[in-house]
Amino acid sequence: MGKNFLLWIVIGLTMMSVFNMFTAPSGKQEAMTYSSFIDHVEQGMVEQVTISDKQVSGQFRDLSGEMKSFTLQVPNDPGLMQRLLDNKVEVDVKAPAEVPFLLSILISWFPMLLLIGVWIFFMRQMQGGGKGGAMGFGKSKAKLLTENTNRVTFDDVAGCDEAKQEVTEVIEFLRDPSKFTRLGGKIPKGVLLVGPPGTGKTLLGRAIAGEAEVPFFSISGSDFVEMFVGVGASRVRDMFEQAKKHAPCIVFVDEIDAMGRHRGAGVGGGNDEREQTLNQMLVEMDGFEANESVILVAATNRPDVLDPALMRPGRFDRQVVVGNADLNGRVQILKVHMKNVPLASDVDAKVIARGTPGFSGAELANLVNEAALNAARFNKDKVSAADFDEAKDKVMMGTERRSMAMTEDEKKLTAYHEGGHALVAIHCPASDPIHKMTIIPRGRALGMVMRLPEKDEYSQSREKMHDSLAIAMGGRVAEELIFGYDNVTSGASSDIQMATNLAKNMVTKWGFSDKLGPLLYGEDEQEVFLGRSMTQSQSMSDETSRLIDSEVRRFVDDAYDRANKILTDHIDELHKLAEAALEYETLSGDEINQILAGKSIRTESDEVKAESADITDDMVEDEAVVLDDETDDKSKHAGDEAGQSH
Repeated sequence: MGKNFLLWIVIGLTMMSVFNMFTAPSGKQEAMTYSSFIDHVEQGMVEQVTISDKQVSGQFRDLSGEMKSFTLQVPNDPGLMQRLLDNKVEVDVKAPAEVPFLLSILISWFPMLLLIGVWIFFMRQMQGGGKGGAMGFGKSKAKLLTENTNRVTFDDVAGCDEAKQEVTEVIEFLRDPSKFTRLGGKIPKGVLLVGPPGTGKTLLGRAIAGEAEVPFFSISGSDFVEMFVGVGASRVRDMFEQAKKHAPCIVFVDEIDAMGRHRGAGVGGGNDEREQTLNQMLVEMDGFEANESVILVAATNRPDVLDPALMRPGRFDRQVVVGNADLNGRVQILKVHMKNVPLASDVDAKVIARGTPGFSGAELANLVNEAALNAARFNKDKVSAADFDEAKDKVMMGTERRSMAMTEDEKKLTAYHEGGHALVAIHCPASDPIHKMTIIPRGRALGMVMRLPEKDEYSQSREKMHDSLAIAMGGRVAEELIFGYDNVTSGASSDIQMATNLAKNMVTKWGFSDKLGPLLYGEDEQEVFLGRSMTQSQSMSDETSRLIDSEVRRFVDDAYDRANKILTDHIDELHKLAEAALEYETLSGDEINQILAGKSIRTESDEVKAESADITDDMVEDEAVVLDDETDDKSKHAGDEAGQSH
């Protein structure tokens, strides 16, 4: 805006300069009063004048004999002409310049035209310069994509073979409808892509556009919503009109939950504009007029908030779940993102995939990018396995904060805290193997213990959950045993939070309490049902709430006592782990086992190498789950809060 404003100022000044240059009279003219002019005429000094209306210009000879030009405005003097002639002054009379008729109209209407132009400018700005200008409120903002517009194909989409197969059927129907209609089948009018953020729903939609040999319209759900009631519905109508003109075609709506939320929900009974937009969408998809040649593909990560009428058969007939990939899917996704990355010979996509359970496609893409950036930081020609290991630790645990100033007492307390987590995990039979233990601050944690499952997990046993509770309490118990009750710190805050949430879910959701039984207690406070949110206090009695609190407390207390017994019985091993952590700062799972077996883990010449390579090839085969405030979400699909954070 600043550059445009300065440009117009420069143009205006240039035009004014050119105008003045061509309109200014030539030569230097001297302003003269009327009385002086009469005196000069009477003395015979004026030789020639030009009269134009009431303006007089001419030349006179001064006392030194030099000719000079002059100009002045004269009053209505009837005797002026006779006086000039009597003194033998050469007189020339010119008619005043006439302003053209069109120019006079333009000058008189200029203020009104300026106001109209400013109004049109601001209206265009309000509409974002969309189609139709100031009157284009109801025009659709859907973009018609061509084959050359950032083309993405199914080769660029990996880890969701079932989803690809379902949308492939839609594309095949558009290419050859008789293949499906000869047996009386009908292709779904709407396909809804459902899944967590980052799983590749939008990428799959772009791949449909790349593979389809039909027109493909793309639009976001938020493009329908405006502050004026009826604008969104008008845009829906315009979008389907455009689609029918290009039929058969595909319309892709990203984040459809922005305009397809449950009608009547929310404060005040809902939003009229959004509900009218949704009503128009419902009519266009399966209304009075058949609409067989336009297929709607939509994506959302909030299917629970969509209106039931939008989800019924005849509209979105098919829901395609695009979830987090399994081990083989992660391998395929990594290979897709590694195509343009120069890799060293020690990089194995399968090894990396095993160490990243629960990662979405977007997180795997970020992992590859972080590894490439790490290699470029050290001026490497290729990305090695060590770069991927460092990138994985950075993504899962946060960036190392080696510059953080910690006293020796704080380091010692952190070492015993993390050693308590690790030792309890070793002596819990259902716990996942330890991958790494570090006392180097990462992210918001002062230290961390990573545990890695040996395979993808989709459910957990009661035994493993109780082991996780005991492991969470291991850090606090170790602090009490070594430093005393009064010297315990707040470092176990995230451990306590994790243990409380896990115990509460075991009691209220998963039926692991014998006193309460296999019942669901309370609703999710974030879920809206028929426009209201049901809280736990509204859905259960006070007696039941007290019993739930009692059972949660019992689960955590039992875990605390169990961790206390394990660390008391193996206090010598705790000292060994803490001393090794203080010496080496980061220990792998194999090194922890060697320390507990009384073996030497590193020589002096290996210490420098250990600083740049934190994990060995054997441990890369495991899979990562980190218990930390920032990494709990990585394994929510399995319900596991595995690993510990100080």
